[in-house]
Amino acid sequence: MIKQFLRIKADHPESLLFYRMGDFYELFFDDARKAAQLLDITLTSRGHSGGIPIPMAGIPYHAAEGYLAKLLRQGQSVAICEQIGDPATSKGPVDRKVVRIVTPGTVTDEALLEERKDNLLVAICLAEKLYGIASLDLTSGRFVLQKVDSEDQLLSECARLNPAELLFSEDWILPAALKQRSGLSRRPPWHFEPESARQLVLKQFNTLDLKGFGCENMPVAIAAAGALLQYVKDTQQSALPHIQGISTENSDDSILLDAASRRNLELDFHPSGQLQFTLFGVLDKTSTAMGSRCLRRWINRPLRDRQILNNRYSCIDSLLNDRLYQAVQTQLKQVGDIERISSRIALKSARPRDLLVLRNTLAVLPELQQALIESYDPQLTLLREQIGEQPDMLAVLQKAIIDNPPVLIRDGGVIAPGYHSELDELRNLSQNADQFLIDMENREKAATGINNLKVNYNRVHGYYIEISRLHAEKVPVHYTRKQTLKGVERYITEELKAFEDKVLSAREKSLAFEKSLYEDLLNLIGASLPELQQCAAALAELDVLSNFAERADTLNLSQPTLQDKAGITIEGGRHLVVEQVSDIPFVANDLTFSTQRRMLVITGPNMGGKSTYMRQAALIVLIAHIGCYVPAKSLSCGPIDKIFTRIGASDDLASGRSTFMVEMSE
Repeated sequence: MIKQFLRIKADHPESLLFYRMGDFYELFFDDARKAAQLLDITLTSRGHSGGIPIPMAGIPYHAAEGYLAKLLRQGQSVAICEQIGDPATSKGPVDRKVVRIVTPGTVTDEALLEERKDNLLVAICLAEKLYGIASLDLTSGRFVLQKVDSEDQLLSECARLNPAELLFSEDWILPAALKQRSGLSRRPPWHFEPESARQLVLKQFNTLDLKGFGCENMPVAIAAAGALLQYVKDTQQSALPHIQGISTENSDDSILLDAASRRNLELDFHPSGQLQFTLFGVLDKTSTAMGSRCLRRWINRPLRDRQILNNRYSCIDSLLNDRLYQAVQTQLKQVGDIERISSRIALKSARPRDLLVLRNTLAVLPELQQALIESYDPQLTLLREQIGEQPDMLAVLQKAIIDNPPVLIRDGGVIAPGYHSELDELRNLSQNADQFLIDMENREKAATGINNLKVNYNRVHGYYIEISRLHAEKVPVHYTRKQTLKGVERYITEELKAFEDKVLSAREKSLAFEKSLYEDLLNLIGASLPELQQCAAALAELDVLSNFAERADTLNLSQPTLQDKAGITIEGGRHLVVEQVSDIPFVANDLTFSTQRRMLVITGPNMGGKSTYMRQAALIVLIAHIGCYVPAKSLSCGPIDKIFTRIGASDDLASGRSTFMVEMSE
């Protein structure tokens, strides 16, 4: 058995191997030591190797999800090895094989994911002083490429993306700032070979070139994309039909924030771990998990395109009219996470309750459409069209799935009665078994004169007739003894045996046929995957815009003005986070920058509000550039390309840089 473990482990050296043994997943050798430390479980031993006890640790298979989540949060990958042979017929160790590999960046199980945060897998490729970056959210199919021309820009993008897992070539020396990350995964250099990577990308999208995706002239990014796709295919061991396209991002399209500025502005992370002290925590009153994740992306990538931003301001204005946002949010609160559900449908890993959530969401769409009819805003009209309706899919799901399905399809009882006549017949045969047993018991009691005769069933011995030994002389000759227990004998008859074969066969056929119908249902829904993905994206954007309207109404925010002329004028500005978490009323203040007033030197005592004033200005400008109203009486803002905010003095010891050198570099 240990030889089998070592043979399988040799194919997965970078992952912990969960080796199934009965009702447990066991780990051995270094895997056991590491798991015991990371999971805080007992380290024991089993057998010896070279005279030394073999370290062993184990977890119950039914509790595996909780342990997997803990390992993934620490950046650890896990290979799940299941028993595929029959212990009763196997000679030697039962056949086993790795059925899936779970890594921080490729996990799609709902229980292992943060509901309101993207789970990104990122690959980096370096070639000719250019960095190609490919990022994929496997839970949504969102696939994005970009290229940057400096290590500083690379580090800024990694800080923005904050990937759960980072892929890079074995022959590349990581920058010191990235070495500290968890979820690092070295890949063979040939995975980043430009032409083979390009062919892999072309094959994924079944196209002859990449011109339509706008990335034909980004070979270093395509190399990263190919390595990323290869890794996902290796871990998922399945097709990836929900990854249907690539989008590109240009650093010139957004406002640049380096890692220090993101940290100091506390956009979506606070050292205390409490989101309420972050900008995201104050702004996020979204109704759906999809909307919350979309808002986080917007906050982390403020835009420079004034057309997009003004469109968002217009949507907020329209949603504020007669408080239309309230009617929209009421419907959105009934919307499930169909973005991630669609991906699980594509990967054939969707559970019955995923389909129930999808069904309930589709049922809400007509009422949501009706609420949006009241708006004449062009962007909201476009979103309403993109959300659409899926009456045919809804009708199928309403007919196919019961109202409260079990967690797993293997348990049966998912497909509703009346959906398929053959399944109903098989179910009737197995479900009517109880009545047959009652009828047979009464008939045999009358025929034998044994009043305490019983006809029963258990999973180990099947169907049987149980008679007390006191009535042994009354047992008919056509009864065949099946089992002897203390005080009773158990028998079988030809009639009962024939019924047993028929019923057990019907139950097995029923479960197998139901599973087949479920797979057909996933394929049927999967055929409409593009429409579902478009619907999910539009719902997420609508949720964010409705949320912005609610925040503007509740927090007294005003519409900013974006202008061509350089400068910033803030009248009555407030620090939104400090205002919300403090019991003391916030004193609003003004700020003016222009071509004649390029610098402000602010002095004052400790805790006098100097850093609050500086961060307040940065946050107001940033909020305006995500398309939201701002915490000020008014804001006029010229073109912005970068935001830098440094608070406090600290040496960058990991990189060997003093405070002075850090500040001068930034």
